Amino acid sequence: MLVNLSIQNFALIDDVSVSFSNGFTTITGETGAGKSILLGGLSMVLGKRADLSSLKNKEQKCVIEAEFDISKYQLYPFFEENDLDYEHTTILRREILPSGKSRAFVNDSPVTLDVMRALGDQLVDVHSQHQTMRLTENDFQMKVLDALSNNNDNISRYTEELDKLKIASSELHKMEDFQTTADKEHDYNSFLLKELEDAKLKEGMQEALEAEYEQLSNVEQIMEQLSTGHQLLSDEQLGIVGRLTDLKRAFQNLSDFGTEYKSLSDRIQSVLIETDDISSELEQLKDGVEANPEQLEVVNGQLQQLYDLQKKHHTDTVSDLIAIREELAKKVDAVANIESNIKEKRKEVEAITKKVDVWANKISAGRKSVIPRLKETLQKNLTSLGMPSASFNIEVSPSKSFKVNGKDDLTFLFSANKGSNYGELKKVASGGELSRIMLTIKSILAVYENLPTMMFDEIDTGVSGEISNRMGEIMQQMSENMQVFSITHLPQVASKGSYQFKVYKEEGPEGTSTHIKQLNMDERVKELAEMLGGKSLSESALAHAKELLQ
Repeated sequence: MLVNLSIQNFALIDDVSVSFSNGFTTITGETGAGKSILLGGLSMVLGKRADLSSLKNKEQKCVIEAEFDISKYQLYPFFEENDLDYEHTTILRREILPSGKSRAFVNDSPVTLDVMRALGDQLVDVHSQHQTMRLTENDFQMKVLDALSNNNDNISRYTEELDKLKIASSELHKMEDFQTTADKEHDYNSFLLKELEDAKLKEGMQEALEAEYEQLSNVEQIMEQLSTGHQLLSDEQLGIVGRLTDLKRAFQNLSDFGTEYKSLSDRIQSVLIETDDISSELEQLKDGVEANPEQLEVVNGQLQQLYDLQKKHHTDTVSDLIAIREELAKKVDAVANIESNIKEKRKEVEAITKKVDVWANKISAGRKSVIPRLKETLQKNLTSLGMPSASFNIEVSPSKSFKVNGKDDLTFLFSANKGSNYGELKKVASGGELSRIMLTIKSILAVYENLPTMMFDEIDTGVSGEISNRMGEIMQQMSENMQVFSITHLPQVASKGSYQFKVYKEEGPEGTSTHIKQLNMDERVKELAEMLGGKSLSESALAHAKELLQ
């Protein structure tokens, strides 16, 4: 409930702070006194957009604070979800700076306007002419049926399954789209994959083939150089091996004459062994080298295949070709398995659809079951509000598709006069009739839903006498379950409030300003008498005012 409202530097308001209690509160005042300004200030702190024109003094900031007792609203999850400190007494604050910049706070934590608006929607329901038109909207009408049929749990379960269905259906559509596209590319991808698989790609193969190609292409030069090398080493007369053998013999005789000669002799022995080994290896290589044009052609073909594949796939390494081959294999495999995957996903979609249908049917059954009771209550209450011939034709029928709140189409038709044809509310009901219908529906919802604070802005416009008296009684009854405010011009409604506030203007040296104050009993009598008979305050008006308050 709204505990306190503080407004500074807003429109015609300099500084106003007012506290409220539970129950039914009426707000009165002359036309133009600023009742709408007060409501406008509250709307700002509930998330309505603001601009610089909201400031009374353009050089000072506007500050609006609203304090709420939210202990009965089960709002802890909202605070947790938005990373806000939860307090049973919560303060919403809005600041509008002279620069035009606006800031919003919840319990002193800065929040976005969307978060403030979402919280405000759960704290105060401001009923205006615009809000009355919601009565003509199908989703609001459906919400009434759901509240009366206690469909909240069913709708929650339905929504859970519907979300799963949307996800599964989206995945199925993606699979089907992929299949359509993939079928066109499958043959080409398979051809590319076979080319790469036939190449038997391995890491390092290009370097090995290029080395082998160089050897096979230069076999004559290799043989010639090997032969020359072997001859230089092994020639019987001038070969290096033979000369080193003679050198070894010469130094063997010196080995016994000192360690330095022994060391030198050992080094010559090592050189001789290494040189002889090189000679042997050269001979083996020479004997193993031979021209092989067939192998040269094979190697050349393999290299050319590699070069062609690299050119086709815009790369210059075998590693990249292997990665491309693996990616193509995945695509080809995905197409090969897509049909079975689609079948499985379709089964999943069908199974979830059946679950959604089950909950949709439960929701529909609940709605249909409360229609007779809703029609009876509406027609009974509207009779007391001066609409004795009002009647409704309400029907729920299956829809062709799932909606956010079920699988129903709703027909909500109205007739104000006996014998008249039924028609849509927005087409056949006047503004005054819509206001009375909305008040009746809100009074019904107050019994079945934990509605927030209700603020009625001149819902009694266009009615008078006994009808306005009955409207006041309905709001008074609603206040047994919730906090109710009514901004009104009618004394019959104003008198029903447990508390009455008056909005008034005063002219001072610096201009006109709006104020609000709570009226005591004597002030209420005077205010109601003025509403009944004007400023003259006749004895009959005063007596009538006292009678209304009793």
